[in-house]
Amino acid sequence: MSESKVIKILKKVGAVITDDHFVYTSGKHGSVYIRKDKLYPFTELTSEVCKMIAQEVKKMNIDVVAGPSICGVVLSQWTAYHLSKLTKKEVYSVFTEKGYDDQKIFDRPQILKRGYDALVKGKRVLVVEDLTTTGNSVRKVVESVKKAGGKVVCVYVLVNRNPKEVTSKFMKAPFKSLAVFKADAFEEKNCPFCKKNIPINTEVGHGKEYLAKK
Repeated sequence: MSESKVIKILKKVGAVITDDHFVYTSGKHGSVYIRKDKLYPFTELTSEVCKMIAQEVKKMNIDVVAGPSICGVVLSQWTAYHLSKLTKKEVYSVFTEKGYDDQKIFDRPQILKRGYDALVKGKRVLVVEDLTTTGNSVRKVVESVKKAGGKVVCVYVLVNRNPKEVTSKFMKAPFKSLAVFKADAFEEKNCPFCKKNIPINTEVGHGKEYLAKK
């Protein structure tokens, strides 16, 4: 029930776009894009999906919820809020930020700054993210939490677009999702849309940055 409900919510807010040529956060290309930022203006719906996650992990004794900036900040806040209500203890919300490397657009590290490393040290941490295609971004959050001395109890995402490859083994931590929405992602050299000269969408996704580097 949760899976169909999450996808229904995303479609309701116009977050699911198909039949175009997109560049994803990973740098790979594909024809389906879930514009998760379409969800966040709707606070009640955002709260609702985060409550779903909180309900699933409420017995895991979570101390801190961590998410990658930017959108993961919103999920972390709402999930920690609902966990605090459900468990009747204060659950903290923290976030990582991208490191900077002029040579890299898509493969920057996720770093705990602002003293948040001290908040996760020795704590049981839930890592949250909106969606995974390659899973690299959220795995970097896992690595950052572990480096700071936190224990990653679970990684929970709203939508996993690549269930074959993005797994607990890949994350090196227990991994779950509220929904699965399969979509192929291609390296540029293997992209069928590039081969057909289909224009890259520069309004949605990372097409604009990608073309600027060409």
